This record gives sequence, structure tokens and C-alpha cells, in this order.
Amino acid sequence: MQSLTRPRRLRPGDRVAVVAPSGHVARDRLERGCELLRSWGLEVVVGEHALARTRHHAGTDAERAADLQSAWCDPSTAAVLCARGGSGAARLVDRLDWAAMAAAGPKVLVGFSDVTVLHEAVAHHLGLVGLFGPMPAAAVFGGEHPDPVSVEHLRRTLFEPDAVRQLAWPGSTVCHVAGRATGLTVGGTLALLANTVGTAESRPGSGGIAVLEDVAEPAYRLDSLLTQLLRTGWFDGVAGVVLGSWVDCGDGAVDTVAERLASLGVPLMSGLPFGHGIPQLTVPLGVEAELDAAAGTLTTLVPALR
Repeated sequence: MQSLTRPRRLRPGDRVAVVAPSGHVARDRLERGCELLRSWGLEVVVGEHALARTRHHAGTDAERAADLQSAWCDPSTAAVLCARGGSGAARLVDRLDWAAMAAAGPKVLVGFSDVTVLHEAVAHHLGLVGLFGPMPAAAVFGGEHPDPVSVEHLRRTLFEPDAVRQLAWPGSTVCHVAGRATGLTVGGTLALLANTVGTAESRPGSGGIAVLEDVAEPAYRLDSLLTQLLRTGWFDGVAGVVLGSWVDCGDGAVDTVAERLASLGVPLMSGLPFGHGIPQLTVPLGVEAELDAAAGTLTTLVPALR
């Protein structure tokens, strides 16, 4: 698996852009999330079409792609944060001018869920590390009662990445296959990873530490999604697996995923709180990390951002 470039960490005074590449955005959540970002000393610019509504998307494909590309290509922008997930990000990938975005230099991309496909595309086309973490208009960040642990972990990952190199949650993690493994973190939301198989942007887990989570997918669907990835070779040569939250996936979801992947014979742990649950830790994608399944830790060998 190819090593990726780490964008620089943020500093107070940096300008960040908030765009909506996927589903509808709630104005109140967006405003609260942006105010929280401003409280960190950041200048926040919101995409022109962030509050647009077209069927189940935040505006047309052209509008959403234009906002994302404009934000990325703005030389004053240090990071691009996706407002929320939903669906529709995959429809933007072929509309983006990747050469122009590469010329703009490294930026930090933040988001989870549907943003998984953008993380894969940014890694493939631009060779950049991304952050799989809370989004400004999601409940955990921009809701009426933001989760302080999730908010602070994202802040520290952006500003003080040396301080959050070890991801752990004592009492929550479960070791399914003991052992240690080292590799680049790769993955995201399971359904999105399965949907991107066969595209140029799909980044298989070979040699990496797969980090996986999902939401509202019953056990039989998770089994089907994993079967798709296994049959296409996505897991071939994977070094280890870390399972996050499986919110609203029902009874047996974690056991189904763990049982399906235990046959790989690589270190495997579940219960690390990243993804759609609360709290929500920020997980760097594309960074060299060590998994210690018995200890319940995932530790990056370098800070997520330089």
C-alpha cells in the first residue's frame, strides 16, 4: 500500500471551509458547528450551496462539486470539513478537476460516513492522509448537545496530533484475534467501501490496518457487504482489523462482522468508538499505525498531521 502525504496541522487563524457534498444540511446544526470551529480560533467559510436542497442532496451534483473544488483550490484554505454525510459524494468524484486540486497543495479533509468515498478519492488522486471524524452539522458536533469528548478529540487531532497518537477506550474494546500488526490505516464505512469496489479510487486493505464501521445495516446486510469485499479480494493481505461503532445495526451485528473476519487470521478487535456512535474518536486514514488487539489500542507511528 502506497504511503500518503500528511497535510500540516492547523493553527489558530487558519481558514477552513465547510462544504456539503452529500445530504441535506440543517441550518441550526451548521451554525452551531461553525461557531464551535470559530471558538478554536479558526476562520470559517461555508460553501455557497451548503444549505441547498435537491431531492435527498444538498444541491445538484454540479453545485456540490463546485463548492468542494472551490474550497480545495482556494490557496487560503487549510482544511475542508464536510458538513454531514448522507449520500451523493460518489456522484462528485468524476466531476472534480483532480489536477487543479493537486496543484492547490495538501489540505486536511475531515468527515465520515458518505465521506468515505471522498477519502478514498483524495488518497488515490492526491496521495493525502484524511481524518475520519466528526462533521460540523452532525449531531455529535453541531447538535443541541455536542459530545465534548468527540469535539475535543477532533480539535486535538487537528491542532495537537502528537497528543492523540494512541486510540483506545478501556472497558469497551474486545479482542477477537490476539496479536500485533503494523500497516497504513485504511477503510471507513463498510457499505461505502463495498460500493466503491471496482472503481479506480477503491483502496484495498492489502498490507494495511482496516478500520470499519457502519450504521443502520442489519446483520444479514453486513454479512453480504463483507462477502462482497472478501470475494473481490479487498481483504487479501490485510495486516489487522479494527471495528468501530455499529449504531442501529441490531443484535448480532458485531458478532457477525467479527466472526466473518476472524477467519482472516490477523489481529482483530472491536469496540473502538469511531464512526456513527457517541463518543466518536477521530481516526486518521493513510497513516502508519500499530494495532495491539489484546491491549485494545491502535497507535499511529507518526502524528496524523505534520
